[in-house]
Amino acid sequence: MTLHPQEQWIIPEQTVAVAKAAFPRGNVYMLMYEELGRLYTDQDFLELYPNCGKLAWSPASLALVTLMQFAEGLTDRQAADSVRARIDWKYALGLELTDEGFDHTILKEWRDRLVKKEAESILLDKMLARFKEKKLLKGRGIQRTDSTQVLAAIRMLNRLELVGETLRHALNDLSFHAPNYLCSVVQEDWFDRYGSRLDAYRLPKDKSERERLALTIGADGHHLLAAIYEEGTAFDLCELPSVEILRQVWVQQYVFINSELKWRDPKELGLPPNSIQIESPYDVEARNATKREKNWTGYQVHLTETCDEDYPHLIVNVETTAATTVDGEMTSVIHEKLSEQELLPKQHLVDSAYVNSHHLVTLRSNYEVELVGQIRTDTSWQARNQTGFDLSCFRIDWDQQQVCCPMGKISQSWRNRTDKSHQPVIEVHFSKTDCANCQKRELCTHSTKEPRLLKLRPREQHEALIEARHRQTTEAFKQDYALRAGCEATISQAVRAFDLRRSRYLGLAKTHLQHIAIATAMNVSRLFDWWTKPFKVPRRPSAFAALKAHYRGSTFSDSSRMLVRG
Repeated sequence: MTLHPQEQWIIPEQTVAVAKAAFPRGNVYMLMYEELGRLYTDQDFLELYPNCGKLAWSPASLALVTLMQFAEGLTDRQAADSVRARIDWKYALGLELTDEGFDHTILKEWRDRLVKKEAESILLDKMLARFKEKKLLKGRGIQRTDSTQVLAAIRMLNRLELVGETLRHALNDLSFHAPNYLCSVVQEDWFDRYGSRLDAYRLPKDKSERERLALTIGADGHHLLAAIYEEGTAFDLCELPSVEILRQVWVQQYVFINSELKWRDPKELGLPPNSIQIESPYDVEARNATKREKNWTGYQVHLTETCDEDYPHLIVNVETTAATTVDGEMTSVIHEKLSEQELLPKQHLVDSAYVNSHHLVTLRSNYEVELVGQIRTDTSWQARNQTGFDLSCFRIDWDQQQVCCPMGKISQSWRNRTDKSHQPVIEVHFSKTDCANCQKRELCTHSTKEPRLLKLRPREQHEALIEARHRQTTEAFKQDYALRAGCEATISQAVRAFDLRRSRYLGLAKTHLQHIAIATAMNVSRLFDWWTKPFKVPRRPSAFAALKAHYRGSTFSDSSRMLVRG
């Protein structure tokens, strides 16, 4: 498809007249157009289309339709019907009353085009640029970030269901691409075993029977893979995604021991970590994770919003990750994206998972951002008991690369290392002789033979860590950090009003596009509230709370006593 950019976007007079008559007080989409003008232009999406082919529907209009679709939780068919039937949509899109709209399949093609070109963020980026033009958004303010779970658009599978469904998925795919070849490979009992979906209630209940079925499925899958990968037979079939998924799942769930196929035992043979383990053949990017006693399979979304008092609270960045990605890995990514949009905050309020000594230093030096979050306290037993010699009891001489212990002994060695997260750390060892003869040894280490070992961050990080731990004990920090709790309301709004909790689509890229569309819809909704309700309306008190104005201590009237006794 090719694109002829639409230069003019003027609402037809008849559409204006009917819309004003139908909505004399305005409407969220009408007000969006009147206050912001054209959020998107066809030129914004010019790189998504080739120079030849069938004329495409206006991508700027499709971007607005996507925004309104996710604002109301509509399907593609319902969104296309709304373009044809609703006057407020026609007003926002600048269409004639008689415009017949488009077929609903165009929306899927539009999303696929965005995902293929990795241009999902353009929907939010262009919106934020317009907000800055209209003085609705500013940089170097206060922002806050938090994350929440997103359920993949798949059903939860146990291991036995997983291998059975993976093999069934490959057989269905091969039946479409190479039916003649598959007939020469399959065995007759496969049709009964894999003809319908494998559900837990149809599987054996006895553990030994389930293990035998797992081995049978494993042998069937290995037989199919061996036939496909055999030289000179069906080499092109190796490139099918379903066949590659089958191969990966079999590597993760089975193992050959002495040429015998074995079903992996989690304790003895082990399973791959959740960060790479496939949970469903239909969405191979979904991962299983547990966080604060919540277990889910899918993804995780990180929302960053502004929270300045004199401006509307708008979402300025959205990141979608696998469920196993820890929050701390996204801190630098989020600030890099904000820097590209020239929307870096002066103060960034985050959960403790986003904060460590490395981030405190790098964000301050690279972006001049103050990261405000609860830093983890010293977890050593000396600090917990408050009776031993924790790190604060040692004097560090960074220039001489030495540490003096509370008893006046100087460290023996100073070595630069890296920890499990590949971050620099300094190991400080004391002399065995000094520690063995120390009268206060029981306050320093529980080891009976080894001397005290200290692990320090590099100087800048160590000093930033000490400063952050001291700062979070002050009242000023508690007042600033209290503002972070508002991000919970943002997540609640996204989940309850915009269905953020469950992904509509398969795969990380399409799920991220959904989250971007939800963010744009939330921004328009919040701006509508800002324009129509610029001041906070006091919450109506409950009936019992209102009774306080009439309360007169413990004195009751005679009529009240009669009612109570009655």
